[in-house]
Amino acid sequence: MSSSESAGTVPAGTVRDSAGRDSAGRDSADALARAAAERLETGLLERLRADPATRVLALHGDASALTSAGRIDWMPPDRVPGDVLWAFLGRAATGEALLAAVYPEADAEPFAPAGGWGALRTVAADLDAADAAAFVTAVSLGRWLREAPFCPACGTMTLLSDAGWSRRCPSCARQHFPRTDPAVIVAIQSARDPDLLLLGSNALWGAGRYSCFAGFVEAGESLETAVHREVAEEAGVTLSSVRYRGSQPWPYPRSLMVGFLATATDEDAARPDGEEIIDVRWFTRAEIGAGLAGEGPLTLPGAASIAHRLIADWHRGTE
Repeated sequence: MSSSESAGTVPAGTVRDSAGRDSAGRDSADALARAAAERLETGLLERLRADPATRVLALHGDASALTSAGRIDWMPPDRVPGDVLWAFLGRAATGEALLAAVYPEADAEPFAPAGGWGALRTVAADLDAADAAAFVTAVSLGRWLREAPFCPACGTMTLLSDAGWSRRCPSCARQHFPRTDPAVIVAIQSARDPDLLLLGSNALWGAGRYSCFAGFVEAGESLETAVHREVAEEAGVTLSSVRYRGSQPWPYPRSLMVGFLATATDEDAARPDGEEIIDVRWFTRAEIGAGLAGEGPLTLPGAASIAHRLIADWHRGTE
């Protein structure tokens, strides 16, 4: 997988490191109380839809209804128009139930929110940890609700259960759940010079945009093996000292980005694959600092992304 998608120039949701902190350094382990045990309650969605205290995130494609202030427009169930797919997201810190109301993606915008519709990639960096976690969960679950209505084993239309978190096939009795596909993303430092970081530029990007190297984990691979393989394929270097740095949900379509920092054993071997990656380059700490500050010709991933945090941690010397 190319870094155009997986590195996530502005990926969504909460970026957590190995200590459970998000990209702003906050403790985000409890950002969304999923209340998974409640999903088993018969009639849960119907009961919560009748409760005016319930808060609903209306989702159209990967965009949420926004307030005029650019925040998620958490609305009561009776404000949600039209036919939607419903799912239970969990509980707010104050106890209210949180639902997702998922509209068909191909339809026109179902209504006009005060702040319009905001895509997850666009607004994630401006949300607090709780709203970002709810938004990324809604997009991940909503995509599965829309795109996987049939049993992959026998082709029968499935029935939703567990408050939107599973599907049961009435024909072959199989139960299906939302998928999460692991992907690795890695920042590469130099063994010879501690002030150099290797980044790549994807063929689909504009000039001057660079990011970390990334790819999906293949069948039968460990995360570490995937790191070595992807970097060898995309950048031509072998690695040592591969260290886990954090993870981030990335629902395009259903990835979990697992971040690493590694060290190149031979800096001179770096070269692009010429297909997905058209350029690789060693950047100095000063150049990375300017890019993080939005200065100079180097464009780096957006602040909401795990790619940004891997690069920023290296720049600060907190890797």
